[in-house]
Amino acid sequence: MKLKNLQIVVAFYKFVSLPDFAQIQDPLLAYCQEQGVKGTILLAKEGINGAIAGSHQAVESVLNFLRADPRLTDLEHKESPADTPPFERMKVRLKSEIVTLGLPEVDPNEQVGTYVNPQEWNDLISDPEVTVIDTRNDYEVNIGSFPRAQNPQTNTFREFPDYVRHNLDPTKHKKVAMFCTGGIRCEKASAFMLAQGFAEVYHLKGGILKYLEEVPAAESLWEGECFVFDERVAVRQGLEAGSCERCLSCGRPISGEDKVSPQYEEGISCAYCFDSLTEEKRLRQQEKWRQLQLKGQ
Repeated sequence: MKLKNLQIVVAFYKFVSLPDFAQIQDPLLAYCQEQGVKGTILLAKEGINGAIAGSHQAVESVLNFLRADPRLTDLEHKESPADTPPFERMKVRLKSEIVTLGLPEVDPNEQVGTYVNPQEWNDLISDPEVTVIDTRNDYEVNIGSFPRAQNPQTNTFREFPDYVRHNLDPTKHKKVAMFCTGGIRCEKASAFMLAQGFAEVYHLKGGILKYLEEVPAAESLWEGECFVFDERVAVRQGLEAGSCERCLSCGRPISGEDKVSPQYEEGISCAYCFDSLTEEKRLRQQEKWRQLQLKGQ
């Protein structure tokens, strides 16, 4: 993983009080650019959330820069390789939330569910008394998930609280186990569910990415691929690049099966966006696709 020409992708987050988050923006952006690192880092009063890529030395320098802040000394990260740069530029953005639930009163710094290590996850979700919930959005769930996991069929994380209110009951669902890509959404989801009266709420520490990294393929219960928010589109066991591609029109991941659909047209549309594609947008996509092909040639 430390090969000289290999890009290293690092994802990290931490819920921690950062009242001066706006003052951190410019120095952090300047340092990342100085190191040649690209990606996106979100800063908010409630903490930090980021995904960056670059050489191993450059990424390590940025992590050390962040950990020099006493509030971030224990900042954990997940690391995976990439054959090509997964980000085009470096952005450090100020936000009201580092992951948007839309309920500012939900604070993982005050309460959060019970963390479950990847090595203990299989036993938990195999228990028939445990309700397993995939907290990610519908298009993410469609390309991979754990068996028995409920799909809330949300388009955004903001819809998750309504799913809980309408489909789950603290008196019936005594034990709940949740998971997401890297763990950050489950921090807020578990805090919200505890506030709603759910007694036992568990979540996968480090998320799917940590599970795919640490659990051997022979023992893995994961089915399919895991969507990631960069140019790799998806990863599979061992965090190797997946087979999914991204629809250039709507941005959703598309598999080989999706390409068989009569609604799929390379660079123009897929089954997920075909019905909402206006003639005006179709013409724009056709021109965009033509320009990309010329650029590729």
